[in-house]
Parts: sequence; structure tokens; C-alpha cells
Amino acid sequence: MAGHSKWANIQHRKGRQDAKRGKIFTKLIKEITVAAKMGGGDPAMNPRLRLAIEKGKAESLPKDNIENAIKRGTGQLEGVNYEEARYEGYGIGGVAVMVDCLTDNKTRTVADVRHAFVKHGGNMGTDGCVAFQFKHCGQIILEPGASEEAVMETALDAGADDIIPNEDGSIEVLTTPDPKAFEAVKEALEKAGFKPAVAEITMRPEAETELAGDDAVKMQKILDALESLDDVQEVYTNAVLPE
Repeated sequence: MAGHSKWANIQHRKGRQDAKRGKIFTKLIKEITVAAKMGGGDPAMNPRLRLAIEKGKAESLPKDNIENAIKRGTGQLEGVNYEEARYEGYGIGGVAVMVDCLTDNKTRTVADVRHAFVKHGGNMGTDGCVAFQFKHCGQIILEPGASEEAVMETALDAGADDIIPNEDGSIEVLTTPDPKAFEAVKEALEKAGFKPAVAEITMRPEAETELAGDDAVKMQKILDALESLDDVQEVYTNAVLPE
């Protein structure tokens, strides 16, 4: 794990996401719909929905869109029936890639995902082929400058699993993937005055592989092709790419 690259890598990813804001709205609406369908339309009783709404608000998703997505999820409005699907594969140099989707047609989605891999020099694998290289967890990242001691005290008291200081001064706080536990730690940090730059339940790579030059360019093409697919919600990789 190249600790010094963590912060730059996150900013780079967020910058690319910001450039695709319309696409982000679509993803957020799908996640809110599915969260409401699975756990009910009351955010107070549904931690996954609560997190999805919070993420939507952070990205300035209009209130009407949020409310309609919840209604579609609970059946008050007609809507598409989405299923969750996860695909795994390999990028340039055998780096690991995981792709989380919400789809109304798995046959179409798996074909699209396979095409995105193959077209740009990667290949799709079987279920479980790279999953062991990732940890399903809550991840909160604080910008360089936060007091490690204060973060550690606050986060551990709130139930965090681990605190990881990076070489660049940023601090990672890891929790279980349970939305309630994640939310408790996030709220405790915010109350203590720490504003997370990233706060999400994610698949965190256990070890990372740095790519450079042509390999990095080719790998970015695979990631861009996957992220551009309508059914894709999240793409995780253990590749570290230059800015």
C-alpha cells in the first residue's frame, strides 16, 4: 500500500466523478429506490436508505427526485424492478476489479460488463476470483491535518474497527459494513468537529498495486468504460493510478 498516494488518489477519483454528475444522479436514485424496496421507506428505520439519502443531498440531488425514488421503492409509484449483481475480473497486469450493479436485466448487464473488460485489455472472471483481495467495510477518510490522537479516541469510543494514518497525513477510519455502526462512527467524528472527505460503505483493497505509463492509461480506460455503463453503481479496484 503506497500510503503517500492515498489522498491524491481519492481527490483524483472524486474529480472524475464530479465530471459525471448526471450519471451520479441516476446512480443515487437507483440506490435510494432499492434501499426503500428492501428496508422500507422510513429513513429513521432503514439505515441503508438514510445513508443513500444523505449521499444524495451531498450531491445536490433534488428533493423531488429523492421522494419519488422512495415511492418507487415502496410501490407507491410505478417503477423498474432493480436487482443487485456483482461481477469480478482482472485489469491490466492482473489487478483486481469488482463491479457492483443494479439492473432490470442481468443478461444485458453481464454482456455489457464483459465487453467493457475485454475491449480494453482486461477480462471478466468467475464469482469470488478477486473478492478475497477486498474487505467489505465502512471507510471514513479525513483530510491531512486532523489530530491522529483525537480521531483515534473519538472513533474507537464510537465503535470503529481500525484507524490508519497515511503517509500524506490523511487518516482512514474503518468500521464494520453494518450501516448503523458506520453511521454511529461518522456522526461521532462530525460532532467532534471532523468533517469526512469520504464516507462510504465500500470494498477496500487489502493491498494495492501501482500502475504507471501505458499500463495506467489502459487501466483507466477499463475503469471509465465500466463506470459509464448505465447499470453500474460502483467499481472497485486495487490498482493505484497516477493523477
